[in-house]
Amino acid sequence: MDFIFMLTRQDRTISDCLRLYDEIRAVGLTHVGFKDVGVDRDTLAALTKRIRADGATAYMEVVSTSPDDALRSAKTAVELGVDRLLGGTDVDAVMAITKGSATAYYPFPGFPQGHPTKLAGKPADVTAHCRSFMDRGCAGCDILAYRATEAEPLALVKAARAGLGKGTLIVAGSINSLSRISEIAEAGADAFTIGSAIFDGTYKGDAGSIITQLEAVIADCKKAAGLP
Repeated sequence: MDFIFMLTRQDRTISDCLRLYDEIRAVGLTHVGFKDVGVDRDTLAALTKRIRADGATAYMEVVSTSPDDALRSAKTAVELGVDRLLGGTDVDAVMAITKGSATAYYPFPGFPQGHPTKLAGKPADVTAHCRSFMDRGCAGCDILAYRATEAEPLALVKAARAGLGKGTLIVAGSINSLSRISEIAEAGADAFTIGSAIFDGTYKGDAGSIITQLEAVIADCKKAAGLP
């Protein structure tokens, strides 16, 4: 199970993301991401460069609500050299943008709405969408399972797994405990993102340090996998 630390709070990249990234480098994160809103392009470029220089995988999640903005964000991800682009729903248009690049695409299944985003749709919708993603050459999906409005979160994770086959299943948002990590792993998730829970200090409620919060998530990932 891969832990993707998102340098984001309330669906926006934090303004001091570069400074914070430098402070947490010693933790040894191997998957780090940000969103397409909150800071300017130059900051995102510098952040991507630092993540990749450390040998980590760089992620960008699209939360822009207009179709045109989402496609502009996809173009930015390719130009920045982001490894994995998450989110969005215009699969054909984004795949055309990422074609020939090293950026792998993981769209949102279901029917994401608004900002902060909520997820409408039932398990059958998610399975059908994920099958379609794989047929069109996507690497997997990014599902907002715990923001669901019409189904149980774990039912949607299982539905996505059924549709993706061997594709990569990323669960985005609201992962805040060992039990939740274990649940999504059992349901078929390959990776998950955490952002706000780290900054709010709610993952490990008795600790105030961001580094301690990150170390707690890393330790729980090992526990969920049955590792010492």
